[in-house]
Amino acid sequence: MTPTRIYVAGHRGMVGSAIVRSLQQRGGATLITRTHAELDLTQQAAVRAFFEAERPEQVYLAAAKVGGIHANQTYPAEFIYQNLMIEAHIIHESWRVGVQKLLFLGSSCIYPKLAPQPMPEEALLTGTLEATNEPYAIAKIAGIKLCESYNRQYGTDYRSVMPTNLYGLGDHYDLQNSHVIPAMIRKLHLAKLAAARNWPAIEQDETRNGPIPQELKRQLHDTCTLQLEPCLTLWGTGTPMREFLYVDDMAEASVQVMNLAPATYQAHTRPMLSHINVGSGEELTIRQLAETVAHVIGYPGRIEFDPSQPDGTPRKLMDISRLHALGCRAKVSLTEGLARAYTDFQTRKPVVGGKLMANA
Repeated sequence: MTPTRIYVAGHRGMVGSAIVRSLQQRGGATLITRTHAELDLTQQAAVRAFFEAERPEQVYLAAAKVGGIHANQTYPAEFIYQNLMIEAHIIHESWRVGVQKLLFLGSSCIYPKLAPQPMPEEALLTGTLEATNEPYAIAKIAGIKLCESYNRQYGTDYRSVMPTNLYGLGDHYDLQNSHVIPAMIRKLHLAKLAAARNWPAIEQDETRNGPIPQELKRQLHDTCTLQLEPCLTLWGTGTPMREFLYVDDMAEASVQVMNLAPATYQAHTRPMLSHINVGSGEELTIRQLAETVAHVIGYPGRIEFDPSQPDGTPRKLMDISRLHALGCRAKVSLTEGLARAYTDFQTRKPVVGGKLMANA
C-alpha cells in the first residue's frame, strides 16, 4: 500500500513540529514540508506551483503568524493579512488539486471577550472579540468558514480544531512577541540568574535568545548590583484565568480528529459549526501560573504585577465536551509540561536575527 502523502504547513513552528513528531511515531506516511525560505505561503502563485508539483492527499494547516498581546497590538495589519493569505491559499489550492482531507488549526481567541464559560463551540460569532487580538481572531474565524464553505459547495472533508493556549518544545522566547508561558519562563529564568548575581549569564541569555527590554534590564541590574530582594514585575493584574495545553497533547488530538471517520466527525459537528475545541479542561490565574513557573525554574524571589498593563480577556476556558466525546484527553500535566519546556529552553539553539540558528 502506498504511504499517504501528508503536507504539514508550518512544520518548524511549535505546533507543526509536534504534529510531525506525532505522525512520525505512527509511521505509514510520506511527510512533505517546506521552510518559509523555500515556500512563501502568502504568495498564491508559489503555493499553486507547490500543490501542483507535490499533490498531497492530506494537509495539516499549522502555519500562521502568532504572538502575544504586545505583538498583536503592534502588528495588527501583519496578523490579519498574513494569516488570511496563508489559509486562503492553502485551502483553495488543496481543493484545486483534489486534497482528500485537511485540518485547519485555529485559536481560542475566536470567541467573544465575554463568552460564556467554559466557551462552547456555539459561542462563535455571538459577541464582540477581545480588542487586543481582534485582527488575528478574525483571520482564524475566516479559516473555519473557508473550510466549511468548501465542504458545503464542493463536498470536501476539511476540518477545524481550536486549541487553547499552547506551550512546549519549540516555543519562541522573544520577550516582545512571545506568548505568556515562554515569556514567563525566560523572565523568571533571568530573575533567577539576577538573584544569584550572575550578570555574565544574563548577557549570555541575551546573545542566545534575543534582546532584553530596557525596563527588565533595569530590574535585573538593580537586583544584581544593589543587593535588593529578588523581585520580578509582570504585566497586568495577575487575575485573568487561563487554560494551557502541552503542545504534544494538541498534536495527538489533531491527528486523531483528522483520522476520524467522516460519519463520526459529522455526528459531533454541524456543517456551519464544524470546529472542535481542544484544551486541558483546567484553568488557573496568571498569578498562579507565574508561581508555578517560578517553582519549576527555582526562582527564589517575589513576583509582582503591573495593573497599568493590559490583561486581555478576563477568562478563557474551553468547553471540551465534543473532544472528550471523541475519546481525546490531555495526558501531560502543567507542572510536567513546564519542566519539559524549561529544559527545552535551556538546551535550545541560539537565535540570530530573531531566528534559530540551523547549525549551532
